[in-house]
Amino acid sequence: MHRQTLFRHIGTQHNRVAPAAADSIEPNKLHQSNRRGWLSMELVFVLPILLFMLLGMFEFSLLFFARSEVTEAARTGARTAMLAGVSEDDVISAIRTTLSPRLHGGLNIHVDLGDQSGDPVGVAVRVPMQNASPDLLWPIGYSINNQFLYAETSYLKE
Repeated sequence: MHRQTLFRHIGTQHNRVAPAAADSIEPNKLHQSNRRGWLSMELVFVLPILLFMLLGMFEFSLLFFARSEVTEAARTGARTAMLAGVSEDDVISAIRTTLSPRLHGGLNIHVDLGDQSGDPVGVAVRVPMQNASPDLLWPIGYSINNQFLYAETSYLKE
């Protein structure tokens, strides 16, 4: 019986220590309740920045893709223009075929055909950026209104 009393005594002391540990947890709970809402405030500050970064990446990727199309169209036009017996209409037709239909609006093409073999031949293609991408970054001050994608290529006539 003496052992049972000893174990009860030890068990009772553990119960006495537990309320003291529970008292030390109370300040942590108070500290946690003071921090409630900080995550949503951080999200309010960071989310617009991330959103504009995402919109910027989307807009610039469309513009880079369109610029490569305009450059390829200028090269195709210049390759067509360097052939003998080609008219300006043939060059413009080759350029329009190379460009996607969304870039045809506001398209400006300048063709310089050489007269003789060995003369320089030049083709310049200009497309408004608004045809290539929506204007997504105007709220932060970057607008693509009145901006153009431009490519120029020159070869020697055959």
